[in-house]
Amino acid sequence: MSYPLVQELAADGVPVRLTCRVLGFTPQAFYKWRANPISDRELDDAYLTNVLVDAHGDDPEFGYRFLADELEHAGVAVGERRVWRLCRDQRLWSTTTKKGRSGKRPGPAVHDDLVNREFTTDRPDAVWVTDITEHPTVEGKLYCCAIKDLFSNRIVGYSIDDRMTAQLAVSALRAAIARRQPTGTVVVHSDRGSQFRARRFRAVLTANGLTGSMGRVASAGDNAAMESFFALLQKNVLDRRRWRTRSELRYEIIYWTEHTYNRRRRQRRLGRLTPVEFELAFTPPAAVPAA
Repeated sequence: MSYPLVQELAADGVPVRLTCRVLGFTPQAFYKWRANPISDRELDDAYLTNVLVDAHGDDPEFGYRFLADELEHAGVAVGERRVWRLCRDQRLWSTTTKKGRSGKRPGPAVHDDLVNREFTTDRPDAVWVTDITEHPTVEGKLYCCAIKDLFSNRIVGYSIDDRMTAQLAVSALRAAIARRQPTGTVVVHSDRGSQFRARRFRAVLTANGLTGSMGRVASAGDNAAMESFFALLQKNVLDRRRWRTRSELRYEIIYWTEHTYNRRRRQRRLGRLTPVEFELAFTPPAAVPAA
């Protein structure tokens, strides 16, 4: 925009009419701008940019299309092309889309690795591990974030949704906190997925006195304890048949997790006890977490 230049030259004694003629616009346009230097459109763009920056900070994997959907979900009517322009100006690109590269790349760790592949603990709610899995239905994909307590291998929290956002991980974490109401130091270990690096997930950790932990780059075994649960879920539920609706698959995941895995499936590492039985057998009565 050249209007500020006209104003600077006018302060140095250069006639406004002369400068406007040279720059190719009318003095009336300049005076209109001077009366209102920031247009309503520019002000709206500034507000939208703030919302986009916050949304992208929560979910770095979101590109401009997902960010536009977030605005629409929040009741903000805005065109997708405008969102693209604002994202371009602020360099708000999806972390999974890199020019010249394909596939997902893990982002930088926001926590140290406090687990170091030691997947056993001597008390409940000392270390929780978490991860996300997905499975298709006729309606579209369904995503599940689950949290396992390494003491008993019990699934203590989970969340299921049709979108893989930071809120999916936050809901699972809040469910685990509400169910267990942990005291003392609880380490929550994950991979470097954007959902676990998101500000809102870290905020819930901090607000509840939990300690975050993240595996190293290119070390698939760093979250093997969680992946073993998803392998069982895949074999016993997800791959058993073709699922028509998300609600149908959601029900089966919940039933198998709560009824079968936690309460009926015996594990050799637990002395052939179920996770619930193991907690009852090896935890002092006053310290047994809520069922």
